[in-house]
Amino acid sequence: MDRRTLLFGKQEESANSSLPLLRTTTGLSPYTGIFGSSELVHLLDRTLFGINRTDLNFFKNQSLEQVVNTLLVQAPAPLPPVNVYNDTNINDPNVPLGLTWVNAPYTDGTINARRYTSFKAWWTGLLLNQNRSITEKMSLFWHNHFATETVDVGDARFVYKHHALLRANALGNVKSLVKQITLDPAMLRYLNGYLNTKTAPDENYARELQELFTLGKGPNSKYTEDDVKAAARVLTGYRTDATNISSTFDPNRHDTGNKQFSAFYNNQVIIGKTGAQGANELDELLDMIFAQEEVSLYICRRLYCFFVYYDIDAAAESQVIVPMARILRQNNYDIKPALVALLKSEHFFDVLNRGCMIKSPIDLVVGTCRQFGIVFPNAQSDTQNAYLMWDYIRAQGSSMQQNLGDPPNVAGWPAYYQEPLFYRIWINSDTLPKRNQFLDLMIGQGYTRNGKKIVIDPVAFASQFSTPENPNILINESLELMYNQSVSQQLKDFLKGILLSGQLNDYYWTNAWNEHKNNPSNTSAKNIVLSRLQSMYKYMMNLAEYQLS
Repeated sequence: MDRRTLLFGKQEESANSSLPLLRTTTGLSPYTGIFGSSELVHLLDRTLFGINRTDLNFFKNQSLEQVVNTLLVQAPAPLPPVNVYNDTNINDPNVPLGLTWVNAPYTDGTINARRYTSFKAWWTGLLLNQNRSITEKMSLFWHNHFATETVDVGDARFVYKHHALLRANALGNVKSLVKQITLDPAMLRYLNGYLNTKTAPDENYARELQELFTLGKGPNSKYTEDDVKAAARVLTGYRTDATNISSTFDPNRHDTGNKQFSAFYNNQVIIGKTGAQGANELDELLDMIFAQEEVSLYICRRLYCFFVYYDIDAAAESQVIVPMARILRQNNYDIKPALVALLKSEHFFDVLNRGCMIKSPIDLVVGTCRQFGIVFPNAQSDTQNAYLMWDYIRAQGSSMQQNLGDPPNVAGWPAYYQEPLFYRIWINSDTLPKRNQFLDLMIGQGYTRNGKKIVIDPVAFASQFSTPENPNILINESLELMYNQSVSQQLKDFLKGILLSGQLNDYYWTNAWNEHKNNPSNTSAKNIVLSRLQSMYKYMMNLAEYQLS
């Protein structure tokens, strides 16, 4: 099947049909089918950035419940990013090389920009070295949900603190997280909350709090413009504190009048408060918003689009979103029970929900590095080069239109919400060649900087499989790991033809592999195996199936 048909064919067919499309009728009921290799690959593919052979071996023979329980353990807090940017042209006077800058004083715009780069490289390193937890995927989910842009925030320390907040609450309570985001200095800067005063109300955050962060813009989210204005008045008085890298509440800047809300909120009035008590109005505002069932439905729709499928039809709404939202409300907005139900559901493992999403750029570049076990400089002994290589991977994702740490606007990346294209936005005439160029480079000459190289070692990759000298087993196990869907026997035969170099018998590959393994110092024997594996894996990565998750 050609690339366009595989990536876009089903969507175009449904768009041209006069009949409503119901992709599947499965729901949130627990999955009771076989939990084998393909199901495990699907689960890990959606919850981790890339799957490697070690991941599969770790989870092999575990039950679905055991795997999900492991994935939903919060990852420990990592060490913060460090100064790797001091050189002959710049010197951070407050932070020696190799030490963290996240609590250091703000110096100037040049050093702040270097700190941004340090932060983004560090985050990419966390993705590349992630443990077997959904924490990294959820951190990106919340980053897209509570989107901020580094330049608009203006302080790398605030950016780091915002990220640390999302990470620490990745599997926590949604309502608690929304409150902390409201008070977060990065968000106060980004959406002008620090400028919101009783004499000059700013509606920016009050609008996005309802429109993007809690209730959404659906037909049942019937808050009004007056509700936005009233919420803005509740949120007056907050300021950022650059010295302590925090936020404060200034009662003198707070609107102490009563705030009247619409019938959507049952005509609730938040009584104005004076002094330090004014800060308590925020709790009343959030209690009022989270009393609306639409909040749980909206959050679950966002989770569904991120982890399951990019579009929600009537069946998915009624049989997945509604019961999942009920679980979220019943657990007082703790997100983990809702995620458990989703990841263990028959709907999640429905064959129509496998291999149906185009990988995001970060999924592609980080996932490829992890899947093939690309070796990076040691972050402890060679920190500067590790950060340089991590930032190269980050930059590759950015060139494909997903700049980690910098979504294009407050709504996040359009691929996660923009109808009717959704994930198809990731693939266009500019980004598709860049995807292929990155993959070709990694399986070929690699990327070199400062005498360090990151490159796929296809021989080491193939050595991980159970019987690499058997071309049939090697191809099957490679496909199982690299593709989240079945392929034709015709493709398998073609791949074997690459390994056999046009020969007709399997033993040609077996002999070549064994010759190399038995004589590892024989350059000629190694090059025969290396060239065939490079050609085969390059071909596999250039097929449309590799772009799908």
